[in-house]
Amino acid sequence: MFILILSFLTAFTLAYFALPHIINIAREKNLCDEPSERSSHTISTPALGGIGIFSAAIFAIVLWTPFRDFGNLQYILCAFIIVFLIGVKDDISPVSPANKIIGEALAASILIFKSDIMLRGFYGFLGFHDQLPAPVYIALTLLTILVVVNAFNLIDGINGLAGSIGALICGTLGCWFFYVDKIEFAVVAFTIVGAIIAFLKYNYSPARIFMGDSGSLLVGTASVILVIKFIDMNHFLEAGQKGKIMASPAVAIGIMILPLFDTVRVFITRILRGHSPLHADRRHIHHLLVDYGYSHMQATGILVSVNVIFILLAFSLNQALEMHWLLGLIIALASTLTYWLHKAVVRKKLKKLIPQ
Repeated sequence: MFILILSFLTAFTLAYFALPHIINIAREKNLCDEPSERSSHTISTPALGGIGIFSAAIFAIVLWTPFRDFGNLQYILCAFIIVFLIGVKDDISPVSPANKIIGEALAASILIFKSDIMLRGFYGFLGFHDQLPAPVYIALTLLTILVVVNAFNLIDGINGLAGSIGALICGTLGCWFFYVDKIEFAVVAFTIVGAIIAFLKYNYSPARIFMGDSGSLLVGTASVILVIKFIDMNHFLEAGQKGKIMASPAVAIGIMILPLFDTVRVFITRILRGHSPLHADRRHIHHLLVDYGYSHMQATGILVSVNVIFILLAFSLNQALEMHWLLGLIIALASTLTYWLHKAVVRKKLKKLIPQ
């Protein structure tokens, strides 16, 4: 427990004191995100918060992780560095979606083939069991990593949201890893949480700095590493063993419901409208809340609270419901809430258009 406190405090302290200097340098060098018609901000704001998160987290992980118990850490750090560099480049000078995916796939390949971050089957998900060739599971892991990493990039649209959700997810999984005595992954989780919480001090409205791609890609990579290990490790725990989660894939989706559901929903609606899945628009859930009239911090608070409810629901029902029932409940509830919100936004817009 003491090492987790030290790792959290180290990352928090470094990020807390580094970020004001990053803000000043970004303003001096004019490395700011300018408002556009899709932006939720109205003033020029530095978008290099990921530099502070990355530097603090890497330092704390290297300082406090027990290397004798975590021989694969070097490969995880390599993946962190790759996605961080891609993000920094994109924050300063935009990177094409294709090149970004190639870089993310390289980082994912290192995680899969060198650091044992691997989904070794479907674990009963959607009725599939471990009867397919290994390349299928490699492709599944690669797809999962790419989806989750980019999901965090896509929800980073209003102040405090991506950081708060990232801290919630990493904190939840970090507590589970600590409970099952996997201290090495708990250290990674709590260093990320410490760095994010320090960043949020400067990202909550009025935001002095944004996370940028350098931060969102890093937080997404850390989250997907933790969630894949969560699913895979539960597969090998015996029933009744400490920390055993019976429907771990469904619980994992419950933990990551906001970034996953929002990304899949937006991609599907874009395709149905004849647009590319990567076509930018204002159809994300956080955009709907802002369009309804909530402030950034109100919308962030609502979405974080909803994500907490889904986490509690998933953990509390994982023993009582079979996986497909729990998954169906999670997806049905998320779909219903989003449908109500969308209808509420449409009704409000119509009221403004129709004279009273």
